Amino acid sequence: MRSRPELPEVEAIATTRRHFLRGCGAGLGAVAAASLLGEDGLAAPGESARPLVPTHPARAKHVIYLQMAGAPPPQDLFDHKPKLGELHGELCPTEFIEGKRLAFIKGHPTLLGSQQRFVPAGESGVMMNELAPHMASILDQITIVRSMHTTEFNHAPADLFLFTGKRQVGGASMGSWATYGLGSPNKNLPGFVVMVSGGSDPTGGKSTWGSGFLPSEYQGVRLRGQGDPVLYVSNPSGMSSQVRRRSLDALRELNEIEHEEAGDPETRARIEQYELAYRMQAAVPEVMDIQREPEEVRALYGADPSKASFANNCLLARRLVENGVRFVQLFDWGWDMHGTGPDNDLVTGLPKKLGDVDRPVAALIEDLSRRGLLDETLVVWGGEFGRTSMNEKRNGSVYLGRDHHADCFTIWMAGAGIHRGRVYGATDELGYTITADPVGVHDLQATILHLLGLDPYSLRYPYQGLEQRLIGPSESPRVVTELFA
Repeated sequence: MRSRPELPEVEAIATTRRHFLRGCGAGLGAVAAASLLGEDGLAAPGESARPLVPTHPARAKHVIYLQMAGAPPPQDLFDHKPKLGELHGELCPTEFIEGKRLAFIKGHPTLLGSQQRFVPAGESGVMMNELAPHMASILDQITIVRSMHTTEFNHAPADLFLFTGKRQVGGASMGSWATYGLGSPNKNLPGFVVMVSGGSDPTGGKSTWGSGFLPSEYQGVRLRGQGDPVLYVSNPSGMSSQVRRRSLDALRELNEIEHEEAGDPETRARIEQYELAYRMQAAVPEVMDIQREPEEVRALYGADPSKASFANNCLLARRLVENGVRFVQLFDWGWDMHGTGPDNDLVTGLPKKLGDVDRPVAALIEDLSRRGLLDETLVVWGGEFGRTSMNEKRNGSVYLGRDHHADCFTIWMAGAGIHRGRVYGATDELGYTITADPVGVHDLQATILHLLGLDPYSLRYPYQGLEQRLIGPSESPRVVTELFA
């Protein structure tokens, strides 16, 4: 068995890179330390580590991101393609498959028209799936973006790219960047909250709301609609609030000593997380109790306090931003319409998912609007990529479904200075390629940060010798100002 290390060895183990550079005095070590840690040489979370971001008036104080995990098919929802219906069952153009990487389609597939009827909606008469009447009713309050595109055609890397700007695990999520740059308006609630419905986490996993290389205090906090809203925050049986307070005070003292000796910013983050958890014990259950809402409001969303649902999460999202939460991310799994069975085909699976989200999504927009919150809350609805205009027919399946498609997909945005009743961008008559105004994932991220009053180009964090940014190292991402009213 290895003997206990002598004191010099203990000190060597405890000496961090930061301590080493700081102790080098003048010269190269001090220069490197200053460049890595900020002008004052200290990298405490939220202080010198945070960049000086050029300010501009913020249009949005809050973001609610509604992620339809699995990727809904735009040709069946917001990007009507009559020509695709006319050519249903015919072989697709060869350019759709030549040189293309497709996740599951083999051979030469046939075109697949929408299986639902489309009807005009809103003052502009945009054609919408008739199975989404509630979303059709808010069409004059949203801007549909039909020209989104991504570089990823599989779920996990596409999820990660959309929410962290990186295709691999380890990036910081959009909500983490927002709270890192702006902080949280309510000291008793997390600045960044996540809720999940549909029976599964997104394929990208918890990294889609992780803080990555940012201090861990900026990671998303997952809340649950039933039981304890946050696991392990409630006091254990037999522990009173007074005992918990004394325990936290003792832990704080120990962590302060550790921080003074080691200088690790994560120690400071740990202190803040313990304190936030203590404050959340009272604040979170109150905010998460939808029974406090009038019956008329619960009925508007289709919310039911007795069971967890996407409808409940939409109502909770409104309650959270109303109480100062900066960034709310809702994931609803089940939109992966491959057509391998009745649960994920366009005839039965898609109508079921539309039935789950149609009423609560429209209710959220209506409720925010009538409370005066929509003007300061950005709402985004979408998926991680698009779907093919061809029938996947995996292993000869008789069900109708669409494969993954990265070249074009549709999202919509509302509130916070976004145009109302507009359509931006366009795709070809078969819904397979973008024909006008392309918007990349980094463009969307830059636009969201800009709406929050953050400069997406100067919002950065030093890590592994690089100035990390949500929008990546290139200067090519743009703020899509054409979406702004």
